[in-house]
Amino acid sequence: MPREKLLDKGAKALTNAELLAILINTGTQNNSALDIAKEVLTSCGQDLLGFEQLEFSTLRKIKGLGPKKAVTLLAAIELGRRGKLAKALVRKKVSSSQDAFEVLMPFYTDISQEHCIAIFLDQGNKLLSVQAISTGGLTSTVVDPRIIFRKALEIKNTAQIIISHNHPSGNISPSAADKNITKKLTEGAKLLDLKIVDHLIIGHNEYCSFADSALLV
Repeated sequence: MPREKLLDKGAKALTNAELLAILINTGTQNNSALDIAKEVLTSCGQDLLGFEQLEFSTLRKIKGLGPKKAVTLLAAIELGRRGKLAKALVRKKVSSSQDAFEVLMPFYTDISQEHCIAIFLDQGNKLLSVQAISTGGLTSTVVDPRIIFRKALEIKNTAQIIISHNHPSGNISPSAADKNITKKLTEGAKLLDLKIVDHLIIGHNEYCSFADSALLV
């Protein structure tokens, strides 16, 4: 049982499904809490960053998850999100691609799909926020400029943005699509008096920086 395993071996020994099962607490006549937890993870592609983006309406569609259990999971999701953000904000300033990479890596841990995550900075490179923008599949994700710029306008004092996405394959070479969306974002940011200062493609513990590679226009 997950609880007994945690007490015996510690939380790090548990799988993601087992940790979720503890939060779900009880199952149904036909499905255990662990079965329901596995269904939750299936709904987000076995991907923890995808899990962080689950909404109440999605959770309620999973059999065995009533309103109280769904709310419990949402609370856990938010705590996890705030914990990673608090860790990122300790850095205070992001002045290089390496700084950005170190801030972003905890957000890209244990994920198997492509994701887009943005860092929002003020004019002095102070880190204001880190926000998940979108979730994609194994080979692509949708980078929606409208979402990025809306968040930028909502976060007080935002002047600069660092875009990032991961390549689960580990290949960090920018594709033609990566270059096109970066150009689109850079041009759009200018209209809002904002600046895209970098776009990081993250692979297996390494990254490619558009700024360092002179790929920003």
